[in-house]
Amino acid sequence: MALKFGVIVPQGWRMDLVGITDPVEGYETMTRVAQEAENLGFDSIWLFDHFHTVPQPTQEPTFECWTSTAALSRDTKRVRIGQMVTCNSYRNPALLAKMASTVDVLSHGRLNFGIGAGWYEHEYNAYGYDFPDGPTRLRQLRDALRIIRAMWTEEEATVEGKYLHVNGAINQPKGVQKPHIPLLIGGAGEKVTLKLVAQYADACNIQHLDNEGLARKFSIIKEHCDNVGRDYNSIWRTVLFNCAIAETDQEALAKSAPYQRNVPADRIRQQALVGTPDAIYKRVQEIEQAGAQELIIFLQDSAQLESLRMFAKACINR
Repeated sequence: MALKFGVIVPQGWRMDLVGITDPVEGYETMTRVAQEAENLGFDSIWLFDHFHTVPQPTQEPTFECWTSTAALSRDTKRVRIGQMVTCNSYRNPALLAKMASTVDVLSHGRLNFGIGAGWYEHEYNAYGYDFPDGPTRLRQLRDALRIIRAMWTEEEATVEGKYLHVNGAINQPKGVQKPHIPLLIGGAGEKVTLKLVAQYADACNIQHLDNEGLARKFSIIKEHCDNVGRDYNSIWRTVLFNCAIAETDQEALAKSAPYQRNVPADRIRQQALVGTPDAIYKRVQEIEQAGAQELIIFLQDSAQLESLRMFAKACINR
């Protein structure tokens, strides 16, 4: 199987560190999962960019994405590290490009840079960010993408966008990877987001769709690539799925309960990975056939490591 594999590191925002009251132990749990994933042969680890639990805000500890990315870059040696995905609205894009360049050096060139337009209105309001409408957030993302690429490729970045600008911004060091840090755009909007993928991204991320839905999104990216003169095969295609794996189907279904908030019960097997190791392996093959090149999984119980090891045995070290 040519498919690569990534895993979301427990961070708190999906109640995946619940019961761990000591924040130091919470971070050390994140580190253990990251290091175990590396040892098991996963290709990448990923962090979400949320400030508190979702969808219901609680007092459960939730670790910030970019400081955690930097720390995990020193706690690991081989595995690539990315964000699923950075919210464009939360940080000035020139500063964000500088942060990414620094982390790429800290990791010796293992950073994947993920970004999206943002969506969680409650978090925007709670932290004092303006929450414009969707089209405006996408236009702001376009400005940010232009700035970030310029910061990574030009000696002095000058970009005059509609919402954001830089004038002679210097970014040294620019990072380790050449020609620049891989830029991933998350989202599936067919008219704007996937067009931005064709124009600016080195990778895309599509989430929680069945095989037909994945194939459709990839075909639309190809259409946009054709329209802008871009080689479709130059874009790395990643997908994200919730995963509930267990020795029996009944156990797996029980573990999938947290994933059923936005997925109808009769669609859970199509829009998540739910089942025994053999069943999961079959679904993974189907996802690869739909056009994915890297599968990223979220395991609600990854902090206990058992399901992480079970998935690796079923799909990576088979």
